[in-house]
Amino acid sequence: MTSDSYQIRTMTRGELEVAIAWAAAEGWNPGLHDADCFYGTDPTGFLMGFLNNEPIASISAVKYGESFGFIGFYIVKPGFRGQGYGLAIWQAALEVLTGRNIGLDGVVAQQDNYIKSGFSLAHRNIRYGGVGQGEAAESDCVPLAQVPTTAVIEYDRRFFPEERSRFTQCWIAQPGSHGVGLLQEETLMGYGVVRPSQDGYKIGPLFAETAAIAEQIFQALVAKVPVGSSFYLDVPEVNGAAIALAERYGMDYGFETARMYTQKDPTLPLDKIFGITTFELG
Repeated sequence: MTSDSYQIRTMTRGELEVAIAWAAAEGWNPGLHDADCFYGTDPTGFLMGFLNNEPIASISAVKYGESFGFIGFYIVKPGFRGQGYGLAIWQAALEVLTGRNIGLDGVVAQQDNYIKSGFSLAHRNIRYGGVGQGEAAESDCVPLAQVPTTAVIEYDRRFFPEERSRFTQCWIAQPGSHGVGLLQEETLMGYGVVRPSQDGYKIGPLFAETAAIAEQIFQALVAKVPVGSSFYLDVPEVNGAAIALAERYGMDYGFETARMYTQKDPTLPLDKIFGITTFELG
């Protein structure tokens, strides 16, 4: 049960680092420099629960535009679970996002609980892991710095339920990250980003018009991974070409999540999503 000593409030930027450390301990492998982009997207969208002033629970309820929100970082510290603290902060997050279509990527074991809160399964995402080989085939890709930021933001908008230009602009400029795009007659046909994480590197997003373009971008990104380092790619299970790409390069199944929404599925072009941006913010 919760008590009068349990308080829920908006996180500070520093407290978000605590939540990220918890996520790392859970094996979710957040990026080393994700926090600035996360917090900058919606500084009011991160909640923390305190018991006698000790942080014991976290959740994000990030607002995008006027119609969409995304829940992540739903963690209760071991030792405080099963006592109602998680349910209380979960309900607080839902209240923050009242009236919006809410998305999340939840572990499959919790799917039934999310259904009870009004969520419906849209599709599953699978995390694959590989090892850097340090090799790159000839590619038509260019560094993302050579692509107008407005073009990247406009392209990215097709793959998300709401406008997220602030997030995208920060995400493609993260310290230590590498982004590439593929242009055809000055039209962006796909882009991707690889960034350092707690364990190795993570690719995300990887959006492309065709499987062949996705593979070129994938190769260019993997070439940035040091030889012997791990890298990860989160793939929509319904995109068979994306699954085939991961398996063709010897990547191994890690775990899966359930992408769920409270309202209708926004019907994103999943056949062109070869890598989810992030499980934490969508």
